[in-house]
Amino acid sequence: MEVKDCNGTILADGDSVILSKDLNVKGCSFKLKRGTAVKKIRLTSNADEIDCKIGGTQIVLKTCFVKKA
Repeated sequence: MEVKDCNGTILADGDSVILSKDLNVKGCSFKLKRGTAVKKIRLTSNADEIDCKIGGTQIVLKTCFVKKA
């Protein structure tokens, strides 16, 4: 299974990505800003999602909102 970012670049476990859009996080009081770098992503069983940790919080992000760093 190939997991691709918003530009079509293939992602792998341990890659770093950058958010391409401001995102509101459900259940949290903070907002993820565009340009935030996320290190050491993990791929999930769904090709449209990645698992990562931002600010100590475990979050699942859609791949259409990230680009490879």
